[in-house]
Amino acid sequence: MLPAMLMPLLSTMSRVALPVVRDTFALTADVAAWIDVGFTLPFMLFMPIIGRLGDALGPRRLLLAGIAFFALGTCLVLTAEDMSWLLSGRAIQGVGLAGMMPLSITLISSLFPPETRGRTMGTWSTVGPTTGFFGPLLAGLLVAAWGWHAAYAPPLLCGILAFIVVYKVIPARAQVAPLAFLRAFDWGGALLLATSACSLVLYLSSRLITGVAPLQDWRLALVSLVSLLLFFWWEKRHKAPFVAPGLFANSTFLRSSFCASMRMVAMGGIGFLMPLYLVDIKEIRLAELGGMLMIGAGSMAVVVRVAGALADRWSSRWLVVIGLLGQTGVMLSLWSMEADSSLWSVAAAQSAHGLSAGFMLATLHKVVMGSVGEEEMGTAAGLYSMFRFLGAAMGTALSGVLLQQYLDAGLPAIEAYQQVFLVIALFPALGVLVGLSLRD
Repeated sequence: MLPAMLMPLLSTMSRVALPVVRDTFALTADVAAWIDVGFTLPFMLFMPIIGRLGDALGPRRLLLAGIAFFALGTCLVLTAEDMSWLLSGRAIQGVGLAGMMPLSITLISSLFPPETRGRTMGTWSTVGPTTGFFGPLLAGLLVAAWGWHAAYAPPLLCGILAFIVVYKVIPARAQVAPLAFLRAFDWGGALLLATSACSLVLYLSSRLITGVAPLQDWRLALVSLVSLLLFFWWEKRHKAPFVAPGLFANSTFLRSSFCASMRMVAMGGIGFLMPLYLVDIKEIRLAELGGMLMIGAGSMAVVVRVAGALADRWSSRWLVVIGLLGQTGVMLSLWSMEADSSLWSVAAAQSAHGLSAGFMLATLHKVVMGSVGEEEMGTAAGLYSMFRFLGAAMGTALSGVLLQQYLDAGLPAIEAYQQVFLVIALFPALGVLVGLSLRD
């Protein structure tokens, strides 16, 4: 549970610092999105690799190595004076934290029986929302007093503590020929899948990387498609494929992963937009911004444990559909809000979004992991986590791109934000259609 605190703590605190970083470096919205995307992209790409390696190498050494990488990246961010240095540190942070979730999910799935796994996943899932509840307020106070760098100091301290706890508490286990496993590992399949996912995100927001306007560099779209096709071709012919072909034939796994991805598009979108919206439209101060951003995480923390217990008794289909419908409704409510709407209405929307996102979290974990055999749990957890955070990266990148395009088109700021919220609402709505087909 302690390593699982690092990502939500870092995420929520960095988002409070986002408006300050944007103004400090005079960034456009699509480039500012890369402060989040630069972390999420390597975080997402390394997830299935580490999940697969965890099946053979064990969780302890991978957790320790990941936390050490995270600490190194955080030190770089703390000393960053330009965007290239900042993005380098964020990328290393992403690599370091990539294994925290799939390794944790694998451990829980292997230790707890199916009849109590939903409740257990719900308990573990409270770590993120609970950490995220306190993170924004602390970040607001620190950033207001010492600048945006200060938002990254508490995650570094928590990382050091997590390293000590993992080293002391999780026992080492004997490894069977790890070098032989690494030589036989399907590095080609992993590279092709990573290239496809990375190119898709780069296509959405390419200005900072290739210099071409977002959504116009068709070379990246072509690379993404060709890499995906080559990945399927490669996996069918490899003796020990990175992803067993049967996993892509598992309809429950694919549908649940798609719903989780649509959930995260909405979360990535609102996570990027809300701090900027509150500063640009509501003109609130940093300490107040931290307090406002606590609301969504606090609401999620309240519901996720209860929803985890419900996942053991209720239909997974309806828990997922209700959650995605709630996210869709929140985006539509933000689309309809005018500039002079009260902070109470924004707070209510954030609370509703936290409740909706938390209502289906443990259910999706349980359905995905319950659809695969124990020998595939590490691979499935890594791939599932990759799909989820691909959605987060897409939601963040697309929100930044659309916001900047609407502003460049001359729309007033409030109308630009409204239009982005409307577009993001389409993704959880699409998730609802797929969620209706889920079966326990």
